[in-house]
Amino acid sequence: MPSQRHSTRVGDDVLLDAAHKCVLLVGVRRTTLTDVAREAGVSRMTLYRRFPDVRSLVAALMTREFGALLGEVGPGATARERLVNGGVGTVRRLLANPLMAAVLDRDAELLLPYVVERLGATQLIAEQFLRVELAAGHADGSVRPGDLDVQARTLLLMVQSFVLSVRPAVADLDPDAVFAELATMLEGALRP
Repeated sequence: MPSQRHSTRVGDDVLLDAAHKCVLLVGVRRTTLTDVAREAGVSRMTLYRRFPDVRSLVAALMTREFGALLGEVGPGATARERLVNGGVGTVRRLLANPLMAAVLDRDAELLLPYVVERLGATQLIAEQFLRVELAAGHADGSVRPGDLDVQARTLLLMVQSFVLSVRPAVADLDPDAVFAELATMLEGALRP
């Protein structure tokens, strides 16, 4: 068992790394704050002071993990090319991410509120990234004019649907063909 660390010396990354390990091992529903505290080598109270429950801890973990993936811009000379390549690349990276795989495999229902009730922090990060790239596309003429907020939200929902549904969608189809079709859809939605 790791030695317990003094609470003022333990950063959130240590706690989130421990949560990451626990979620990969047993899933979100079976992860407890006690398990995470033990894995991080801190007292339960240290963890409870930062995260009152497993849901808040996992939400912070997903924001950190997936937010980092969203910051990777796709290659391209124009904003439209970056948006298309970035959208497809983000879906591929998210689907290859062990945390996303664990959540989709064991606890997919935890994502339902972010589909039918509200946008989460990670979605808002993605939407802001899309808004910036769409504005660049309006400026360089590669993206059709439109309301930035509406375009960003629509692109977010389109790409998000692929993250959540592509696994069953490619069960009997060539994944590369599905990703190529996503690129075609994004290209068509953005082209002036």
